[in-house]
This record gives sequence, structure tokens and C-alpha cells, in this order.
Amino acid sequence: MSDQHHLRITNPPKVSVGPKSVTNASRMIFNAMPPWKALKLLKKLNQKNGIDCPGCAWPDPEKRSKIGEFCENGVKAIAEEAQHKLAGEAFFKQHTIESLRKKSDYWLGQQGRLAQPMIKKEGSPRYEPIDWGNAFEIIGTNLKSLNHPDEAVFYTSGRTSNEAAFLYQLFVRKLGTNNLPDCSNMCHESSGVGLTETLGIGKGSVQLQDFEHAEIILIFGQNPGTNHPRMLSSLEKAKKNGAKIIVINPLKEVALLKFKNPQKISGWINKGTDIADLYLQIKINQDVALLKAWLKLLLQTPNSLDDKFITDKTSGFEELKKDLEKYSLDDLIKQTGLSKEDILLSAHWLSAKNKIIACWAMGLTQHVNAVDNIREIVNLLLLKGSIGKKGAGTCPVRGHSNVQGDRTMGIWERPTKAWTDKLKEVFKFDPPESPGYNVVETIEAMNKEKVRFFMALGGNFLPAAPDTHYTEQGFKKCELTVHVSTKLNRTHLAPGKVSLILPCLGRTDKHIQNGQEQVVTVENSMGVVHGSHGSLTPPSPHLRSEPEIIASIASQTLGDDDIQWTELINDYDKIRDLIAKAIKGFEDYNERLKKDNGFDLPNGARIGAFNTPSKKAVFTVNQLAEKIPAGHSYIMMTIRSHDQFNTTVYGMDDRYRGVFGGRNVVFMNAEDMNKEGISEGDQVALHNHYKVERKVEGFSVVPYDIPRGCVATYFPEANPLVPLDLHARRSHTPASKSVGVNIKKSQSN
Repeated sequence: MSDQHHLRITNPPKVSVGPKSVTNASRMIFNAMPPWKALKLLKKLNQKNGIDCPGCAWPDPEKRSKIGEFCENGVKAIAEEAQHKLAGEAFFKQHTIESLRKKSDYWLGQQGRLAQPMIKKEGSPRYEPIDWGNAFEIIGTNLKSLNHPDEAVFYTSGRTSNEAAFLYQLFVRKLGTNNLPDCSNMCHESSGVGLTETLGIGKGSVQLQDFEHAEIILIFGQNPGTNHPRMLSSLEKAKKNGAKIIVINPLKEVALLKFKNPQKISGWINKGTDIADLYLQIKINQDVALLKAWLKLLLQTPNSLDDKFITDKTSGFEELKKDLEKYSLDDLIKQTGLSKEDILLSAHWLSAKNKIIACWAMGLTQHVNAVDNIREIVNLLLLKGSIGKKGAGTCPVRGHSNVQGDRTMGIWERPTKAWTDKLKEVFKFDPPESPGYNVVETIEAMNKEKVRFFMALGGNFLPAAPDTHYTEQGFKKCELTVHVSTKLNRTHLAPGKVSLILPCLGRTDKHIQNGQEQVVTVENSMGVVHGSHGSLTPPSPHLRSEPEIIASIASQTLGDDDIQWTELINDYDKIRDLIAKAIKGFEDYNERLKKDNGFDLPNGARIGAFNTPSKKAVFTVNQLAEKIPAGHSYIMMTIRSHDQFNTTVYGMDDRYRGVFGGRNVVFMNAEDMNKEGISEGDQVALHNHYKVERKVEGFSVVPYDIPRGCVATYFPEANPLVPLDLHARRSHTPASKSVGVNIKKSQSN
């Protein structure tokens, strides 16, 4: 459901952030809590020994700002989590599940923190209270009744701490399954696959300080002004130091054009910093065509390649050259929708520099050919020797505060043999080695009734997933669904026959175990591990920490004979001691955690050491994007609004795109609108046909600067149009950024 009663469309602003951002952030947090509480939180947000922002995973600088080390959307995340309101027994008595389903995601998020454990009994229309002991008993009894552990699935959100994630995967594998899908399956899985195949590590290679030394920064398919606002400060520094920034993105995004830094006087009184030196408004999913054009031009340009690096550090160069000969430069340029002049100019800049950073996000990873996108970026960097040196490398920008850390902790449905061997060595049991279900496979298995038990450690699985209606059907076929959550969300409203909501502590809450305050840890987008110290008294005495919830379930299900689950949660240092034994790079974990800025994990690509079978970086041969199926006129990409973080909707506005008061909108090229006889604000239906007909209605058209034949919509509103079987090769990431659609004007107009 979407609130869309007062939709207003205006021209997008000409500058991002600045005083307006400060005003909006202040209004939101002061509406959510008293000023004293807000100021207490903001003083500690992203500071040393403070609270790690539950929003994006952009790293903190070594020298933190005394004014405030946070952004507008970080403040929104804190306001959402630490709000004063509570949703407890009285709330759920007032509302049936069916009545809540009619509310918007925004409304659901505004009802406050979950106050106590709740159960939806079989046949009941609503949730009602349950005590913790009975909840754990129901879970343990259900798990022990399964015919095989593979009938259970354990999902993880990217905000889960390292300590909780490690305990979770240990419990699940001790139970006997690798069914550990996570939110990475829906976002940067393609990055992990592509980078592992080519560079030997599924993480980016750059550090934050590399931006200050870069000569060229490429930004593919990313909107940092909304999704990673603190990145803009790094781009501003890079521009000051002489870097050129090339943006490759279908939509014109204001934050990639001009930025006002509100932490500087100049950000309040001057016109702001120009970000993009060249903005390449490429057609959706034509990045490989652009990269191949660049590669061909670089091969033709004398002295533009790093021949020594190619000879000493790489393999597959001759195969790449041979493949590129198959393509006509003019055909590649035509496919991108860009001008030849812009491609020649950008190739000229690339030919003259070798300190190149390539950044990307979902605009590259959510396509059928997503892994090819990543590998082709690596090809470019390898030609230039732009890996393993200061000011150069790969930078996949993660969108959740510990999604990378969760994978490091073993949240993965396809563990390596080295991982399972180490668990066997340290914990003296035989972990399962066969692959488990990823997100796409989980949805399919639920619908085939192969999954009886589903547990989510955080997150909002239903609206995040593709093929919304089919996913919802799958949940209803489960015997028991369990959600560890801070707030009410839409997935709670698609319960199994029995459903439990277990309220947990948030990032801002103090963790008190055995009378002692605990610290949790996270890993940022660039592989730095550091602590997070909650500072608020939990809003309800009935909340428990994620590690405690996991340990209690494990104890109830497996007992405490081999692993003393309940002892581990008395002191999180004990969990970190186990992590230190099991995971390379975490030696002396507790001692190293005392450093102000945390510590860096090993990263071979960062130093030019590649953990591939050949011990060299690998050039690869990649495919151009597939065409959308015949019978579809447009290619659709789903995007976030500025008042949104993943599936959390903070408000109904998207001021950077000039949309206010509604979310059911479709951004469309003005010439395409004219062709269809559509005017601004007209209501349309979007539909497609991938084996079955899918349709969403009641969307208002917004004219926007986007290439012809391309449209954009917000998720999760348009997720019902994304087929489950439309996903990336090898990574299985849903292809939410390249969905064929048709648009029909509604008769109501």
C-alpha cells in the first residue's frame, strides 16, 4: 500500500545537501524524540567509541568531525530506530493482521519500537503477547521435529553485528544446514562473484584515503546523495586534489552534479562543488558496451597501458584482445546511447592516468549480466595497472552497515571447504558442505513446501524480494515463521501458520549482559572492523540482544553440551575469542578492537597479491547485455527515494527528484510520454509478461531526464513486476534494474 493523496511534482533542485539537508534532518529527529535525547545520540554517532550508524557502510575518516560525523539519512536512520513510541500488546489488540496489511510501509514504520514478544497462533487474525521462554520452546520444538535440517531457512539482514552473525551461522551449521540466505544475495552478490573470479577476493580493494590520491574516479550506477551521502565529502576532497570524476548513470542525479558541504561555511554561502566532470547518461544496462568501447580505444592508444603490470601480474590478456576484435566501435557506441565525442573524451582521460578508482552499486549488480559488468570494470583497471596501488582500485559501495561483515562471519549459503574445515577443527563437529538456499532458491523452495521453518535475523524480506505476490504465497506455506526485529514491518504481515515476532535491541541501545555493558562490532565497506557502543537505555525491559536470542534458541534446540551457548552471551569477548580462532585476520580480536579506528582485515588485491588459482589477476571475456524480451516497449529499473533506506520508508518525499507526497510514480522521458499521449501526473498501469502476466496500477508519470526507452520506479512498489527467475547468472541476484515493461494510460485520467 502507498499513501499518495497529495502528490506534487516540481523541478529537481540544482544542488544537493547544504542547509536544506540540515533542516530536514533536524526536523525528523526532533519530531521522533526529545532534543536532549537527539543531541546525545548525534554527539556519539560515528565517533570513536560511539554508535556506528545503522544506515550505509561508508567508512569513517581517521579524523572525525567535531561538528558531527553523520549525514541527513544517517540522522533519519537514528530517528527511526530510537523513536519514543512503542508498539506492544495494546497496539496489536487494536489491529488485526488484515487491517495492518492495508497500511503503507511508511505508516507501519511510524508505529514505534516493538515492545514485547508476540505470537500469531494458527487460525488467529492477530498477534498477541508471549513470554520469551515459551517462544524459545516453540522454536526448539519445531526445529527438532523437522525431517531434515534443510527444511529450515535462516535469513540475515545487513545490520546484524559480527558477534550475532558468527553465533547464528555456527548454530545453523551445527543444526546441519547451509540454508543461510542474506541481503547480500539481493544486492552485491554479483560484486563478490565477479571480484573473486578476477582478483581472488570478493571485497573492494580501496581504502578511504585512496580517494585523496586518485586521478580519475568512475561512478557507475550509484546515487550517493541518497544512498551514501558521506561519500560526497570524499568526492569533494578528490576534486580539490585535482581528480576528474566521470559519472555513468541513466538518471541525472543532483548529488552527482553539485554538492554543498554543510560542515563548511562555504557550504552555506557559496554555490557548492561541481562533482561530475563528465556525466555519461547511459541507457540502462549498457555498461559493458561502454567498457568495451573504452578498452578498444585504450588498446589503440600508444603508451596508455601498464605493460609491466599486465605481464607480471595478470593472465588472459591475449584472450581479451581477441574478443574485443569481434566488436565494432561504432556499434558499441550506438548501443550505449552516448555521443561518440563523450566516449572519446573520457577514453582520452583514462589513457593519460593510472590512479583510477571504480565505484559502483546496485545499478551494476542487479542485472542478468551483472557479474559480467563487474568483471569488465576489472578488465579496465587491469589494463591500466590500477589495482594494488595508492589512489586506485575497486570500490563496490555497500548499502547496509554490516552486510560485508556478516559475510566475513560466515553468513553464506555456499561456504568454502576451507571455511567448513576450520569450523570442524575449532568446534569438533562435521559442518554440512552441500550448498544451501540463496534468496531466490528460498522463495522457490517455500512455494514448493520444501521449507517448514523460516527465521529472519532482522530485515524486511517480503518487500525486498522480487515477485512480491509469489514470495508472499511462499511464506503462508511455512509452519513457523520467526522474525527478530526492532520495528513492525510488512513481512510480519505475511505470517506462516504460526508466526513469532521477537523484539531485539537496536544499534543505539545499550547491551547489558550479566550486569556488564557490552560492545558489538561491524565491518565497513572497506574492510575496517570497529566497535559500536549503544548509549540509550532500551525502550522496553522486554527486549533482548540478537546474540542472546540466537544463543537461547541454540540452547533450546541443541543443548549446551558441546558449545556453552548461554555462557558465551554473558561476555561478548568470549564470542570474539571464538571468532579469533576460526577466522583469519581476527587474531587478538579483543585487543585490536581497543584501537581508536579499529583494524583492517587482510586484502590481497590491495597490495597486488591475488588469491586466484594462478595467483594472478584474471582478464575475462564478457557478454554484452541481453535485450529485454520481445513485446515490451521499455526497460525498467527500480530505485530508492531520498526518504528511504532499503525497505525502510522515512517519508513520502523525494526532494532530489522533485517528487513530494507520494511513491507510486514512474520516471519517464518526455519524448516517450509524448509518444504515448501521456501528460505529467497522468495515472498509468505498468505490466509485463515473463511466462505469466504481472501488473501494478495507480502510478503517476513524472517527466525526467532519463534516456528514451528507459523508465524508473521505486521499490518495493514495483517489485511485483520483477520475475523470480529473472536473476544474474552465477550470483542469482534478482535483476531488478532491467525489467521489460509496457505502460498503459489509465481510463481514470
